[in-house]
Amino acid sequence: MAQPYPEKIWHNGSIKPWAEATTHVMAHALHYGSSVFEGIRCYQTPEGPAIFRLSDHNRRLFASAKIYDMAIPYSLDEINAACREVLRANDFSTDYLRPVAFRGLGGFGLSADTPTDVAVATWKMGQYLGAGVLEEGIDACVSSWQRFAPNTIPAGAKAGGNYLSGQLVAREARRLGFGEGIALASTGLLSEGAGENLFLVFDGALHTTPVSAALLNGITRNSIIALARDAGIEVIERDLPREYLYLCEELFMCGTAAEITPIRSVDGRQVGAGRAGPVTQQLQRLFFGLFDGTTPDRHGWLEPV
Repeated sequence: MAQPYPEKIWHNGSIKPWAEATTHVMAHALHYGSSVFEGIRCYQTPEGPAIFRLSDHNRRLFASAKIYDMAIPYSLDEINAACREVLRANDFSTDYLRPVAFRGLGGFGLSADTPTDVAVATWKMGQYLGAGVLEEGIDACVSSWQRFAPNTIPAGAKAGGNYLSGQLVAREARRLGFGEGIALASTGLLSEGAGENLFLVFDGALHTTPVSAALLNGITRNSIIALARDAGIEVIERDLPREYLYLCEELFMCGTAAEITPIRSVDGRQVGAGRAGPVTQQLQRLFFGLFDGTTPDRHGWLEPV
């Protein structure tokens, strides 16, 4: 099925028709992966549509740009306003947002001076890994592709070029018939999914890999840690070996797109009871409760459109 596109997009300072948001085929980002971006969700709440952690996401956009020495020609407030503006322009209340900044057409060398183009798109997104996966879970595999080693590519930046690694992991998993792939770090220890962070449950406690394991410090990851601790669930960040994927009681992936997706098997080995366990279900209730009003927004994460 073809992707349905929205009517409007915010591009370099103004709302315009989707088809008019163009760039040159010789833009720096197209050849060298020099872009930074965010994925953000807007949910319908009892108080109206609200964007989940909008400012935190866009602060990370600027942090990613700083790592790559990319000057964004707009302020944080202006990018936040652009996100709200493009939602209103498309009359969307429940949606996915994609702010992106990239080196455009200029010089042709790796360190060439170029302008920084900025866009904010929005589109309808359901369950990223497939219909029903939030309840039924997915089957995952450990990828043959490892994450980049320390001091090679900064995993802490949400940069376009970083996602070449994720593409290899995800496409291998799909080719082999799995719902998603899991990557190891260059150490041979667990890193993260193709585009999601990992949580394992042992004895009712949450275990997750540290940011030093070549992973992006996800906003959803951070939210789950906070919600779990608020609920009295112990959270432990530590290095984890591959075999713990097979031995844990529960396992799930998380991210803006994936939200909280249970993993029912890894490499053909059933995880726990082969479905979302009680801790995963509790965290799903707490997370989605932020949007239906059953979980208090103690941290001020919901920013109205």
